[in-house]
Amino acid sequence: MKIEILSIAMVDIQSGQHFYEQQQEGLGAYFLDALFSDIDALLLYAGVHQQFFGYYRALSKRFPYAIYYRVSEQTIQVWRVLDCRQKPSRIVDALRT
Repeated sequence: MKIEILSIAMVDIQSGQHFYEQQQEGLGAYFLDALFSDIDALLLYAGVHQQFFGYYRALSKRFPYAIYYRVSEQTIQVWRVLDCRQKPSRIVDALRT
C-alpha cells in the first residue's frame, strides 16, 4: 500500500508549518516531522479510525491537527490536514470542497 498526499492537503500542511514557524524558530520543522510521522503511521493503522463526513480522521499526536483520508485497495489518499481549533463549520466546509 502507498500513501498519496493530495495537493490541497500539502497546502494545509505548509500553512500549519508557516504558522508554527512564526511562533518560534524551528517549531515549523518540528511540526512537519510530527505530521509526516502521523501520516506514515497510516500504513499500519489506515481504516481503523472513526469516519467523519465520508473520510477517516486520524488525530495528530503532538499538534491539534486532524488528518482526513480515504482508503482504496492500494492507496491511502490524504485529502486534508486541518487545524482542530477552528470553527467546526469551517472544517465541514473544507471537507466539502
